[in-house]
Amino acid sequence: MKLELVQFANTNNVLLPGLLYEPESGSDRILIFLHGSGSSAGFYSVELQNTFGEILTKSGISYLTFTNTGGHVVQKFTKKMGEEEERIIAGNAYELIKDCLSDIDGAINFVKSRGYKHIYLIGGSTGANKICVYNFYKQKNIIEKYVLVSGSDDSGLYYIDVGEEKFHLVLQKCKKEIKKGNGRNLAPKYLYRSLISYQSLFDQINPDGDYNIFPFYWQLNKIKIMIKAPWREIKKINKPTLVIYGNMDEFCYGRVPDCVDLIKKAVWIRKNFQFEIIQGADHKYSGKTQELAKKVTKFLVN
Repeated sequence: MKLELVQFANTNNVLLPGLLYEPESGSDRILIFLHGSGSSAGFYSVELQNTFGEILTKSGISYLTFTNTGGHVVQKFTKKMGEEEERIIAGNAYELIKDCLSDIDGAINFVKSRGYKHIYLIGGSTGANKICVYNFYKQKNIIEKYVLVSGSDDSGLYYIDVGEEKFHLVLQKCKKEIKKGNGRNLAPKYLYRSLISYQSLFDQINPDGDYNIFPFYWQLNKIKIMIKAPWREIKKINKPTLVIYGNMDEFCYGRVPDCVDLIKKAVWIRKNFQFEIIQGADHKYSGKTQELAKKVTKFLVN
C-alpha cells in the first residue's frame, strides 16, 4: 500500500488537505470519504482511516480521506486565486451543509486528475447527510455508488436537548439575526454549547432545511413539524447505495431498528438500496471498524 499526503482545491479555490491510500499495483477505482461535523476531520479517526485504507487497497480500491471546509470547529484555510493567496476562517462553526457541493466536486476533480475512472462516495454521520444533499442538487454526477454510514438527525436531537418551547425560540432568533445580516456572528452559549454561528445553527436544526435528511425523531413520534416532504432527498437516490448503522448508535434514540425501518419504508419502491446493522457498534464504530470496512468493501467489489 502507498500512502500520500495530498492537497487539492475545492471549486471555490479553497485548499483542502487529504490522505490518499493506493494499492502498490495501482487502481482505477477509488472511495472518497466525507467526515462528520464538529471537530471531526479526515485525519483524526486514525483507526478508522487506516483500517479502511488497508482493507480497500488489498481489494484493489484506493481510498481518499480529506478535511472538508466544515472540519474542526473553527479553522483557517488558504484560498488561492492564481498567484494570490488569502486566509479564510471556516469550520463547523460557519458551515452550511450545502457547502459540501464545492468540497465533493473538488475531491472528484482531484481523483479524476489522478486517473481514476470509477469513483465511490462514503459519508459518516453528517457525511452521510452530505451525500444525500449532493445527490439532490447534482443528480447528474459521476459517482457510481454511495455508502451512508450512521446518517444523523441533528434537528430532532437538538429538540430533545432544549425542549419544544426553546427549540422554536432559537429558530426564530436565528432567522432574525440572519435577516439582519448577522448570520456569521457566533450564537451565545445559552443557545448552543459549542461555538457556532447563527447561520450554521439554523442550518443544522431547521426541520425544513437541507440538513434534515434523516428526520427520525419527527417520524417516530408523529410530530407534524416539517413542511418539506420527509425523506425528500434520500428518495432521489437512484444509484446503488449501502446504508449502515450500529445497533448501539447513541443518536438513534435507543431505537436503531425502527430508525432503519423508516428509511426502508421511504425507499421501498427502489431496488438500489442495501441495509446493514452492525451488532455491538456505536456511532463511531468503536472496536468495529474492521467489520465496517469489510462490509463496505464487499459492497463496492460486488
